[in-house]
Amino acid sequence: MKRLLPILALVALAACAQPKVRLIPAQAFDTTIDGKPVSLYTIEGGGMYAQITNYGARVVSLWAPDRAGLLRDVVIGYRDIDSYVHNPGERFLGSSPGPVANRIGGATFELDGVSYSLDKNDGENTLHGGFVGIDNLVWDVVEQSKNSIKMQVVHPDGLGGFPGNKTISVRYMLTSDHGLKVVFEATTDAPTPINLAHHPFFNLKGSGKGDILGHVLRINAAGITPIDENLIPVGLVAPVEGSPFDFREPHTIGERIDADDIQLQYGHGYDHNWVIEYDGGEGLTLDAVVFEPESGTVLEVLSDQPGLQFYSGNFFGDGKTIDKYGNDIVYRGAFALETQKFPDGVHHPDFPQTVLLPGETYSHTCLYRFPSMERSK
Repeated sequence: MKRLLPILALVALAACAQPKVRLIPAQAFDTTIDGKPVSLYTIEGGGMYAQITNYGARVVSLWAPDRAGLLRDVVIGYRDIDSYVHNPGERFLGSSPGPVANRIGGATFELDGVSYSLDKNDGENTLHGGFVGIDNLVWDVVEQSKNSIKMQVVHPDGLGGFPGNKTISVRYMLTSDHGLKVVFEATTDAPTPINLAHHPFFNLKGSGKGDILGHVLRINAAGITPIDENLIPVGLVAPVEGSPFDFREPHTIGERIDADDIQLQYGHGYDHNWVIEYDGGEGLTLDAVVFEPESGTVLEVLSDQPGLQFYSGNFFGDGKTIDKYGNDIVYRGAFALETQKFPDGVHHPDFPQTVLLPGETYSHTCLYRFPSMERSK
């Protein structure tokens, strides 16, 4: 028996060291919406877990390693399907909005001589597809494995004012190098703008663990697309040098967020598109790196897109966004890094164009990777 005691002690120690992953029960999402079944799916791979619902193809939970290798849920999400359908707070938590992510100025655009009027769901503008975007639709699960799930949805002609029947798919995959890989594809039967983006809200300390102002951020971009008072790009690319938008060297998010800068005043903080120094190759470019000193968690954002929207959670803190663990998401309690083409591209010929034609396939890959600290240096 004495010989067994050291062995039992080691087994107990190893058990205590294991990460405590609090997965949401699938039953909390089992329902039917518009005659289609909704559920919550769990994938596992590379030592990570993700939970995804087919209502809006949303990532509800993402468990990623910290400095000690223990897992933390680093994205904000709600605890059940009713909170997503009837949310009083942030609508787009973890979603893949569209068919055009971000803003379209004036809620209108012209294509082939035809003017299209869109939903005005952001003042006089359109945001993330209008009142009913693909984040409000039930997607079909078309493939699933232990570490991957693929979903598909049809955004019908005329919904939100957008032309064309658009077939859109997204695959979420947990990779062997501690990453969540997101792959979009889309086709259409009529010319139409497409600009998809994944929209996770991160707090690398863990969901609901205070604000994100101490997170250290680096962005691989020498320019931004400045906005007007309605958060619509004015059509220019402005250099970041000498401004609070220069993250080519690491800075904490909170270091300059309240500086006396008209762009920060317009955005109530950071809510801007950075022009990524894309290398033009076929692989993914490292867009940004975030480090959280308390947990030691590192996040790398890679993509094949020319733009990166950085949003610093400026509209949280009204007491309406309560996360899956019962925490109130405080002011600037989460941030988003959305890989995409530029906002309002339909109105600016010099921006990367977003119009998709019949016979073409839109594609977009981004990777949210959580490397060890040593590898990120």
